[in-house]
Amino acid sequence: SFAYFTIKDRLPQILTRVIDTLHRHKNEFFEEHGEKGVEAEKRAISFLSKLRNELQTDKPVTPLEDELPDAALWNQYLDYQRNLSNGNGEPSWFQSPWLFVECYMYRRIHAALAQNPPIDNFDVFKEGKAQNFFESQEAVIALCTYFQDLLKNMKDLDEKQLKEELFKLLQVSLWGNKCDLSFSAGEDSSQKSSPLQSLENLIPYVLVNDMEKLWSLLINAKKSNTEKSKVRVDIILDNAGFELLSDLVLADFLLLSKLADEVHFHGKSIPWYVSDTTKHDFNWTIKQLQSANHMWMSKCGINWEGNLKKGVWVYRDHMFWTLPHDFSRMAEVAPDLYADLQKSNLLLFKGDLNYRKLTGDRKWEYSVPFHQALNKFHPAPLCSLRTLKSDTQVGLKPGQGEEIQASEPDWMTSGKYGVVQFDAAL
Repeated sequence: SFAYFTIKDRLPQILTRVIDTLHRHKNEFFEEHGEKGVEAEKRAISFLSKLRNELQTDKPVTPLEDELPDAALWNQYLDYQRNLSNGNGEPSWFQSPWLFVECYMYRRIHAALAQNPPIDNFDVFKEGKAQNFFESQEAVIALCTYFQDLLKNMKDLDEKQLKEELFKLLQVSLWGNKCDLSFSAGEDSSQKSSPLQSLENLIPYVLVNDMEKLWSLLINAKKSNTEKSKVRVDIILDNAGFELLSDLVLADFLLLSKLADEVHFHGKSIPWYVSDTTKHDFNWTIKQLQSANHMWMSKCGINWEGNLKKGVWVYRDHMFWTLPHDFSRMAEVAPDLYADLQKSNLLLFKGDLNYRKLTGDRKWEYSVPFHQALNKFHPAPLCSLRTLKSDTQVGLKPGQGEEIQASEPDWMTSGKYGVVQFDAAL
């Protein structure tokens, strides 16, 4: 399966890159922290080399031994996996659910650093994320320029034009999800050209297109909006770099078109899946735009900093996003987060990992309804914007998946297809 190939080949590659990154920063650790920094780097590397060996030789998945706040929840989940194996021994790397062991690897990478001060705050994926952003410069400039032009005419747009612009920016945010470093095992996956020019050609590759439903929801919320009830949209982020920029443009458009009054962003509290957005990445991106020597890039950065200061944009993270649980367990494991999401008018879930967690990462029949696969996870109306990079997909028309499968066996994992898939939460 694709899962087996991922665990066997891609994850060891990612670990090797992490070890290499720490090696390359040895002098920097020495300059900042002296011998203590070098010792910490050696300990972290030995921890990660051991982890890579456990993975490659299919050893049992061991309980976490660190004192981090989520360790107990992880170890409970490991017990749950043990009980599932019906006494067939310990769950091992190749004999366990893909979602679980993949999340577990990233949590162990985090532990390797977190347990080794003074380098405990070092993000081993930071360089790759920054590189992705800089290598996507042309696309970033094109999108910022387009957006600033759009703003000049915003007041003159009629409803039909407003809808067209929303659809464009939703698609840019959808295809921005191709820029995923865990998928390419850290190889360059930046967005080189302007994404706006290719949208028309990409429409046939959107397998489920519920953009009309999103429009109806937002326009109706806007029309029935009173002073007291603010329209809130939440974006559950995926990758930093170009994808994050496309999400920020979409978020600002929602505010300026008055389709939303506030946007809440949800990121990861620790470095995750190579290129996932942390608070540092979020703030860093806005700072990079502000200080860019391109007029429209810096205009975006300045406006977005303003949105955060005014409180119409809110960034938050929660431990739950980096636990192994699928989202159907959120109400039980993280009731505070579930209650917060219930206050939203629309939840936009970005990317493949969120899709896997929405649908429990199961091998569903393609035509199973999305609502059913969500397994009672319905805090608010939600929509997944996702390019397909793993073999889980629901909500297709009968025969649709089989037809593509016949001519393109790797259609579910190539990133060539996407979905804008909506559930009304009723």
